Amino acid sequence: MTTYPFHVTAFISVFLLSMFSTASAEPSSRPNVLFISVDDLNDWIGCLGGHPQTKTPNIDRLAASGVLFTNAHCAAPACNPSRTAIMTGISPHKSGLYDNRQKMREVLPEAELMPKYFSRNGYWSAGSGKILHYFIDAHSWDEYYPPKEKEDPFPRTLYPENRPVNLPRGGPWQYVETDWAALDATDEEFGGDWLVSKWIGEQLSEQHDQPFFLACGIYRPHEPWFVPKKYFDLFPIEGIQLPLGYKEDDLDDLPPAGKKRGPNRYFAHIREHAQWKQGIQGYLASIAFADAMVGRVIEALENGPNRDNTIVVLWSDHGWHLGEKQHWQKFTAWRVCTRVPLIVRVPQGVPGLSKGTKAGATCSKPVNLVSLFPTLTELAGLPTKSDNDGPSMVPLLKDPETEWPHSSVTYLGEPGSYGLSAERWRLIHYANGDEELYDNQTDRHEWTNLAAQPEHADRLASLRELGPKKFAPLVQASDESLIQLKWHPTDNAAAPASQPDGDSFDVVFFNSRKDPVQLSWMDREGKPKPYGPIAAGKRKRQRTRPGAVWLITDAAGQPLGHFVVGDRTARAMIPMP
Repeated sequence: MTTYPFHVTAFISVFLLSMFSTASAEPSSRPNVLFISVDDLNDWIGCLGGHPQTKTPNIDRLAASGVLFTNAHCAAPACNPSRTAIMTGISPHKSGLYDNRQKMREVLPEAELMPKYFSRNGYWSAGSGKILHYFIDAHSWDEYYPPKEKEDPFPRTLYPENRPVNLPRGGPWQYVETDWAALDATDEEFGGDWLVSKWIGEQLSEQHDQPFFLACGIYRPHEPWFVPKKYFDLFPIEGIQLPLGYKEDDLDDLPPAGKKRGPNRYFAHIREHAQWKQGIQGYLASIAFADAMVGRVIEALENGPNRDNTIVVLWSDHGWHLGEKQHWQKFTAWRVCTRVPLIVRVPQGVPGLSKGTKAGATCSKPVNLVSLFPTLTELAGLPTKSDNDGPSMVPLLKDPETEWPHSSVTYLGEPGSYGLSAERWRLIHYANGDEELYDNQTDRHEWTNLAAQPEHADRLASLRELGPKKFAPLVQASDESLIQLKWHPTDNAAAPASQPDGDSFDVVFFNSRKDPVQLSWMDREGKPKPYGPIAAGKRKRQRTRPGAVWLITDAAGQPLGHFVVGDRTARAMIPMP
């Protein structure tokens, strides 16, 4: 029998004991993760004070039980780049994914998503509802509702048969879902987020053999703002207050790039039809409905076997304008659009934060949602994912007042444009060099742009130094991934006149025929204007606008059919005869 000196024997004993202890304790000590997303939610929740009439008792109670980050910002003010950054841990300026029209798996074909990373490290990863941008990414999940193989994250949802209901469509530029109405239905009849919360609640009510990563995607208050009538009844239309951040002349001190980004036709169209307060009512009602669904999920957790060992995170992918800066929707770098609710509650005994979080704590340090990935892996005691870009927020969960040398950057849709948030100050930098500077301590609504004032030149320069210096190029979506325009054959209808209205973008025409065709634009008087041939089996990328009509003729000039351009980049397939 081999013998070893005492100090070697002692070392081996300690090493084996350590290995045994780690192996035996690891599965049982790892916490569960409940990951709740609320879509398009700005700071209109009670604990953030964004609107005096909002009703969010369940989200507020969750905030009171954990840490509320009052200076949290999205990685991008649009669903796709924001959610991609969260779920991959990769910032838009590193990935090149800045825009809703891009496809995540075309830009990041090998990226490992958060649920897959947790699953590969011993977790059961499941989800329901919208977590990514209108797809599930089936191979990243162990289970999903609706079934992941369908790649459709939405369960059945009740919508009015005849639409629009309250806001007429202003033209092809308008997103078809921009509308609102109270529905004569119960929550269960409405379905949608009620079904998501039901499925998530069922998982939380069970004891699992493995720790779980469970993602809950609440779709409201994303448009359309159709929810059961009882939520509209909470906000009588005659008492609706306008947004706190609205100021009629708020664009006067903006540089050209800011003035261009601010006013959009949605807000003008809504006011023209006297629907501003009705829109606010619809948003408030949708928030109240979303809060009720969050309440169902939290109640299931509190009443189930996983209450004491589950980390809870609640976040929104970006904010939303309801008239501030003369803007409606998202896509801007102003605080109303970049600042989001973020709540983290950590129980005692987790590997990365043994004491857990202090109930009712708030943190004003600037943080970004791209930090969620490294934060959760550290809390769970998992290995660090090497390509995570954001700093872990665990130091702030330990002590919300600790020194925090980081700023938070939100990337706009074109490389080089971003909003940078420090603890007090905010810089907006546009790709053309235009800038805005705001003091959020004295100007929470960003009404006064200080960038041109000489006394703030040094501060502007110091904030600029904190910003990114390099930007990955925007990776264009492949032609095959674009939505397809409807083909209108000539035997059904003649090509109408174009009614172009809105910003320009590309449409890609594919000639599937064995013979060349001629592409022509129908002008406003209904006369065709030739734009050149498209050879057999070839494609042509053409700049156009919403409402444009493109006529396809054969080589002899005989009409074959036409396409009517919608509100976004698309492909137009010219079919074989």
